[in-house]
Amino acid sequence: MKADDIRKKTTEELQKELVSLREELFKLRFQHATNQLENPQQIVNCKRDIARVKTIIREQELKAAN
Repeated sequence: MKADDIRKKTTEELQKELVSLREELFKLRFQHATNQLENPQQIVNCKRDIARVKTIIREQELKAAN
């Protein structure tokens, strides 16, 4: 997921995206614990996507405050 694509979304859409990414991370961790995850890099990518979304949400909050 690219930061430019994320910035085009509204805050509500980003909140929904954040919830779905957290659910996906939970599922990936569960698969990893049961040795069903083929690519552990998916966990890292999911965490990065969560961080990107949270950063963009914060940017939008600061922009709205000004």
